Amino acid sequence: MFPFWGSSCYGSEPMSRKSFLERRLRFLQWMRDDLEAKLAGINAAIGKVEQQLGEDETAQV
Repeated sequence: MFPFWGSSCYGSEPMSRKSFLERRLRFLQWMRDDLEAKLAGINAAIGKVEQQLGEDETAQV
């Protein structure tokens, strides 16, 4: 989803300020949700590696 803010090439009518802000809000919310999902995956991977490091340290002692 790409917002094409302020582009007159898309759509035949000028966009009202309210429509523009609503579209921008939906786009930013979509980006936030996408980034939250990616961050959750990264946090899970970090946790797994930390767990594996902890298991290795206890196995060596």
